[in-house]
Amino acid sequence: MQIKPQTLSLLADQLAVCRLEPQAAVPAWATRGPFFCIMRTADELSIVCAEGVVPPGVRSERGWRAFKLEGPFDFAQTGILASVLSPLAEAGVGVFALSTYDTDYILIKGAQLEQAVAALEACGHSVQR
Repeated sequence: MQIKPQTLSLLADQLAVCRLEPQAAVPAWATRGPFFCIMRTADELSIVCAEGVVPPGVRSERGWRAFKLEGPFDFAQTGILASVLSPLAEAGVGVFALSTYDTDYILIKGAQLEQAVAALEACGHSVQR
């Protein structure tokens, strides 16, 4: 696969990925902070938000950092996520991916941040901190 170089920006916040029951109401704390994502399915209510706003006792994975792929990207473009996810997978870095209308976000566990940056830069991507 040919890698199309992308520019990624590292967001400042530490994030948490939370799981609530599918019928749960969206809690007020979920929308505090500059970055959050809420997704409901028949199986769960998932929330990605600032780590510091998640109350004790909420089922969550903490310690995530987010890279923003600098877009916007046209829906007809292909391989954008793959060009970032492939080198991370090869480096053994786990990810949690989110997409918006204009761009994509890749969440990496903070403990793997330097490993992720090295893998991305090694294949030609630019990472802005």
